[in-house]
Amino acid sequence: MRRATLLLLASLALAACGREAAPDSSGRDTFLRHCASCHGSEGKGDGPLAAELTKPPSDLTQIAKRAGGRWGESDVMSVIDGRRAVAAHGARDMPVWGAVFEQESRGEPYPAYKGLLKSRFLVDYLRTIQVE
Repeated sequence: MRRATLLLLASLALAACGREAAPDSSGRDTFLRHCASCHGSEGKGDGPLAAELTKPPSDLTQIAKRAGGRWGESDVMSVIDGRRAVAAHGARDMPVWGAVFEQESRGEPYPAYKGLLKSRFLVDYLRTIQVE
């Protein structure tokens, strides 16, 4: 039985080596694909669709600064995944990204987890673009 388990693990490892990395695997890639049209490629709220929104999108480089220097990871996550409405977006111009990401993974194993992971990628990326 142990030998069968080792063979299975070796087979899975070899299969994974032949796969290309998901093109949307990093926070920056996810940000550019889903957020930059409104928030701009640098996250400053100056994307090409910004003028079309009810209110201008936030400068995402200022999240921690607006919170007195504190990075509110769970607050940021709740805005991205849709658990918290964004008043500045009026009638929810910002998509509920958690649901969008989950829908993109439908038909694959663990779509809810993959959706949450993409939201996590964004949170981690946004932390890196905060200004002092």
